Amino acid sequence: MAEAEAEAQGGPGRRGKRPEDGAEEPPEEEAERPGRRRRSFPPAAEPRGTTVLHDTVSARPQPLPARHFDTSTTEPVSFFLSGLEELLAWKPDSNDDFNVSAVPLAKRQPPLHSKRPRTLVCHDMRGGYLEDRFIQGSATRNPYVFYHWRYIDIFVYFSHHTVTIPPVCWTNAAHRNGVPVLGTFITEWTDGEKLCEAFLAGGAEAYRAVSEQLARIAQHYRFDGWLVNIENTLSAAAVGNLPLFLRHLTAQVHSAVPGGLVIWYDSVLQNGALRWQNELSEENRVFFDACDGLFTNYNWKEEHLERTHRLAGPRHTDIYVGVDVFARGDVIGGGFDTDKSLRLIRRHGLSAAIFAPGWVYEHLGEENFLHNENKFWGSLAEYLPTHSICTLPLATSFSLGMGTSRFLDGKEEEAGPWYDLSAQEIQPLYPEREGRLSTGCCLQDAWCGGSSLRVEGTIPPGEERVAIRLFSLQMPAPPKLFLTLLYKLEGPYPNEFAVALELTTWDSGTCYEGNITSLPEPNGRHHPRFLPAPPPGLAKLLAACSRGSHGWTSRCYELDLQDCSLRDLSLLVSRHQPSPQETPFTCLLGEVRVLDAASVAASPPQVQSVTASQLWWQEGPEAEQLSLSLTLRWAFPPGRADCFRILSLGARCHRGQTSPQLLGLAHACLYRAVGLVVPRPAAGQSCRLELLVEPVLRDELPMDPERWGWLVLVYSDPASGTS
Repeated sequence: MAEAEAEAQGGPGRRGKRPEDGAEEPPEEEAERPGRRRRSFPPAAEPRGTTVLHDTVSARPQPLPARHFDTSTTEPVSFFLSGLEELLAWKPDSNDDFNVSAVPLAKRQPPLHSKRPRTLVCHDMRGGYLEDRFIQGSATRNPYVFYHWRYIDIFVYFSHHTVTIPPVCWTNAAHRNGVPVLGTFITEWTDGEKLCEAFLAGGAEAYRAVSEQLARIAQHYRFDGWLVNIENTLSAAAVGNLPLFLRHLTAQVHSAVPGGLVIWYDSVLQNGALRWQNELSEENRVFFDACDGLFTNYNWKEEHLERTHRLAGPRHTDIYVGVDVFARGDVIGGGFDTDKSLRLIRRHGLSAAIFAPGWVYEHLGEENFLHNENKFWGSLAEYLPTHSICTLPLATSFSLGMGTSRFLDGKEEEAGPWYDLSAQEIQPLYPEREGRLSTGCCLQDAWCGGSSLRVEGTIPPGEERVAIRLFSLQMPAPPKLFLTLLYKLEGPYPNEFAVALELTTWDSGTCYEGNITSLPEPNGRHHPRFLPAPPPGLAKLLAACSRGSHGWTSRCYELDLQDCSLRDLSLLVSRHQPSPQETPFTCLLGEVRVLDAASVAASPPQVQSVTASQLWWQEGPEAEQLSLSLTLRWAFPPGRADCFRILSLGARCHRGQTSPQLLGLAHACLYRAVGLVVPRPAAGQSCRLELLVEPVLRDELPMDPERWGWLVLVYSDPASGTS
């Protein structure tokens, strides 16, 4: 039976697989005697490890909990908690699994506990839980994304709900790039006073219950701590217990979450009055002393910074000076003048808290967002020390977690807008040299995912090449590296240029800490050896890519090193012939990998124990169709997969073959397939739906389909044929 894709009814980004009338089918088997089911499929050998599940279509599906699933589509959603009662009543639930981050916090240099001034970003956009609440993504056009992770240290997801649990897509994207994520615990106005009175004004048991519950929530969902924001007046009894609550919460978070953090927002004073100080003062120091840091209010002047540095002493980098990008109130900077704020903050050796950088998106609009975003962060780069990657493999196709299409192997796999921050890949540095070089996102063409990295620049007169620094690295070099590069040259004269990778090293076996600008210059500059024939593990990976493959070129390199540490990975663009003229170039980077050769030979694991649950049958768009949603779960070793591609071989009621179609990506070992349009079985007939789970390994080397997960659902409809 031929199959084509059609839009399903309902929520953001849903796709259905809709059977069409096609080639003539084999005749049905003769009906068996009454009381026995007629078989549509003879028994067949399934791929090794296949799960076969039998189900009967139910006209009355069990409702799924509204906190965890969209009520109209059953798509999994992220959520918050309102009020003290919901917080204290929270307990882990198997439906929570969609909200648990499966991406561990990547190591980076310098680590968070170094004494270098830090940069915190506090994301506050239109109340929060917008398109980012859809855990498996949505079909949002021109969404807001953040991708300058190399320049920041901490990400806070802020909303005005009592307990803001960061949507898991933000935790996944941040962790992949080495940035810890904090949720928000906030009380405000009269209701906030009542809430604080309820848990702070009594004995230790009440505030300890709240702090222990907040620590459990961070541990369960695998984010990294809390911003605590008490923006209401407190009674003498409540404010007396507040430092004890903060101290207990901080201890609980440190115990439950490795590297966990609790940061206090500059609001109430030690006498219980609500009066923002815009600095660390004797009136709010008691709260700073009880936790990991202070996030100041925004209406400060330079004298506030001077006093703060003096009072904080050796903990001055634990002061995060607030900068409101919307420039509300009597503030310095804001908007494209935010660099003025950062210049003063750094002059006094303090950390910065950039509040609502979504101003770029909200104020300047969606259409030119990516250009404006690069302009905004580029204007701050002088005051934002960058971070280095400390582990291999390093593999990225530069996807921002959104796009106007999905690409696979250099060609469009699925048309239409999509948004899924969990699918955002490791992001590079975004170097800018005025008039000479720019890097940015290209949505129109990609090797994999939704975008490639566009590098534009000029080679100056008389020079042979230009180097574009993509990643800062700090790690001991393995004895042998494999590097791969996928690129496409654009412009009027692409044949005039050559593209390669350059790796620099130190003669050192250790990683340095401290300001990246103080690190010694590299004493080794390596141009890895081009491999015309890639090693077996990489050959299959690059087989689909040649000069004739949608214009993309693949290169594989090897490099032998000894007793040194990796420093920088750069792209080299050189011209074949010297020229007295400056020569402009445009290069799209589709994918870059740096792999430890020893890991390439490792045998990949196998997806096991695929199951399906929470089946939700509905009437289909046509009379002879049904709509099915279900939850897939499987087992796979933690940390080995970057994501999983969920594929459908379609549903059919007769023998036949169909090609796999992508349903979506999973970033943990579960996925909810929503709105699959399948044929309705005739009376006494059964039909068959096949679903596949394809792991995408961290080094993105391909896996043999025999190691994928397979599930076959054989279903029948007892209502068919009844009036």
